[in-house]
Amino acid sequence: MNRRDSLKAIGLTAVSTAVLLEACKQPDTKTEVAATPDETNKEAGREQWEIDRDKRLKAETYFTKHEMATITVLADIIIPKDDISGSASDAKVPEFIEFIVKDIPEHKVPMRGGLKWLDVYCFNKFSKSFIDASSDQQISIIDEIAYPKKAKPEVQAGVTFFNRMRNLTASGFYTTEIGVKDIGYAGNAPNQWTGVPQDVLKQYGMENVKV
Repeated sequence: MNRRDSLKAIGLTAVSTAVLLEACKQPDTKTEVAATPDETNKEAGREQWEIDRDKRLKAETYFTKHEMATITVLADIIIPKDDISGSASDAKVPEFIEFIVKDIPEHKVPMRGGLKWLDVYCFNKFSKSFIDASSDQQISIIDEIAYPKKAKPEVQAGVTFFNRMRNLTASGFYTTEIGVKDIGYAGNAPNQWTGVPQDVLKQYGMENVKV
């Protein structure tokens, strides 16, 4: 998939199939992180409850190592490294997705269920999990679920999941320095005014008017 074509059909519809819900019964795991002295200083422009909430979310772990590895493979399929910029994982998109599902909990069930669906579907086709499949096998599955209008009814759960995964990947990537450079956004920059362009003056019959 072309990295920019892959951003089409982005959506955040909910996953509601029974197989996904059943797959999402794994309990959350948490790791405690000790606060460093500078973390106690209040950040400018932020309420203390916001700082505490972010610290708590960053200390929690939601996805398993296997799930994070799968997310990384998927993110790099959606936005691979090319001669313009780095890949999604180079921009730390997987870490962004890990944080965002904790920050916006409605992503949790669809993401975990979708990852489980992907592994089950891949195992039924190739007798291995998605991350253990070859690159060609992985792409063949993605091709089945990346284009909603072409997808078969039996992979609609995968389509819904991949739409969400693609949306999160794009959101994560294009809000980083790598992503901003990738689209060539230069931001505001000082400019030198040289007057109204001659073609505009000519259009309004003012090319001989001196200002």
